[in-house]
Order: sequence, then C-alpha cells, then structure tokens
Amino acid sequence: MSARLLDQPWPRVAVLQLPGVNCEYETRAVLERAELDAEIFRWNRPAEDLETFDAYVIPGGFSYEDRIRAGAVAAKVKALDVVAAAAEAGKPVLGICNGAQVLVEAGLVPGVHPGHVEAALADNAAGWKGYYCAWVHLRVAKEGRETAFTSRFEDGEVVPMPMAHAQGRFTLRDRERFARWMEAGQVPLRYVTPEGDEDPPFPFNPNGSLFGAAGMTNPAGNVLAFMPHPERAASLRQVPDTLPGPWGDRRREAFRRRELLDGPGPGFKIFQSLSDYLRWGRGREGRP
Repeated sequence: MSARLLDQPWPRVAVLQLPGVNCEYETRAVLERAELDAEIFRWNRPAEDLETFDAYVIPGGFSYEDRIRAGAVAAKVKALDVVAAAAEAGKPVLGICNGAQVLVEAGLVPGVHPGHVEAALADNAAGWKGYYCAWVHLRVAKEGRETAFTSRFEDGEVVPMPMAHAQGRFTLRDRERFARWMEAGQVPLRYVTPEGDEDPPFPFNPNGSLFGAAGMTNPAGNVLAFMPHPERAASLRQVPDTLPGPWGDRRREAFRRRELLDGPGPGFKIFQSLSDYLRWGRGREGRP
C-alpha cells in the first residue's frame, strides 16, 4: 500500500447483496485489496443510504431465483433506482454475471436510452446449452476510448477469466446496431481464442454471444455489465496451471517460486482500474 493512499480516505464502494446473490464476500475482499472501502449493502436497508457511496458493484449469483428472466426481478427493486441515478451522475457501476443481467434488465447497459431494455442476455446457445463453467480468454478492445474498468489493460491484451452461467449470451436482433455499439467502444471485452483470434466458435465463445461480447458498457463507459468473474481471477493462486499462454506460464513458474502465488491475477486489473478511476478520474495516466 502506498504512503500516498494512506493519507486519504479510500473511496467507498457498495457491494449490493440481493436475495440469491452469493459472491458478495469474495467481491468485497478483492475491492479491499484494490484499496477501496467496500461494504456489503443488504437489499432490505433503506435505498437512500446508497447515495453516500462512490461506486457500486452487483456481484454474481441467482437474484430472486432468476424468476421470469435472470436479473429481471432484481432490476425493479428500489435500490436499482438509486444506482441508476448515480450512474447517470457519472458514478461507476460494475455488474458481474448475475449483476450484469440486472444492469441489462434495468436498462443501464447498453444505456443508449437509459431505463429502456435495449439488448438481452439470453440462454447460452453455443456448443453447450444450459449452465456452463470454464476458463475463457478475452481480448481488450478499447476502440480509442477508455472506461472506468479497463485503464490497467493494454489495448489488444488477451487475458484469461473464469465464467459460470446459463444466460450470458449478449444478443440483439439488429446486428448492425450492435456492431455500431462495438465501434463506439461499448464492447471492450470480447471472447477470443488463447491466441487472440476474434469471433471464435464454442468453447472459446462459451455462450454464442453476438460478436463474442463478454462485457458491455454504457456510452459514458462508467457502467460495465461483465459476464465472466474477475473476482475469481484476482490472485495468481486462482489461475489453473493448465492454462495456455503467459498467465498459465506464470502459474507454472509458481511451482518453483511459491511467493508468486499471492501476486495479482488477470481479473485484478478490473478492480485496479476502478480504484484508479475513483481517485484520479482517468486511470493511471490521470494520476497527479
């Protein structure tokens, strides 16, 4: 921890725990590792208490048993009205897996017309239908713009990440409209092969997402709906030693150098980027 950060209060992040959400504790732990003051905020607290936070994370799980559609019921709770107003004011919001489904159902992502559902996270429809759990590879595609969650990544960087869901397929009937969102930089994280080849088949695109979309933002880039689980890849210890590529090599190197195991994993960069954004607004390049 830097001496500079000790001299100032950590930004406050609410980890919104809805009935059925089950990843709140590990999400809070990773946020704290990124030097953020994370607090688990239960759904039955007064929603207006959320207004005092600097950022919001909706973690994974099965909110309200995925009734109607995954995330559909949770998107209607009063707390989401506060989160939506905060997002409109520029505060960052991260939805992970079920949290991503909530953001799409609440109309925060793609968010071209906030409050209106403009896309869907539909049932997996690739080589495996239903619940699927695996490590996948993502390419960071900034398209000339930065978001609140990608500043620590290099443009074009390929990173492994675990995913676990049954309804994670970003889709829209109007493919041209979706393509325009991509060109505008609203799809900064996309499923690729380990070598970085885009628009791959199953299992590299694990759910059949349109154009390999794994994460989508609003136009301002302060809201991210992300289907993989970065909190499960925040430490090198969590990375499988069977993975191909540089991150797998690092994990195998840890067989000889055990001290490497507690080092950061590929998913930690999302939380570091959020921490930078909350402190300096523009990521690392915006630091004083």
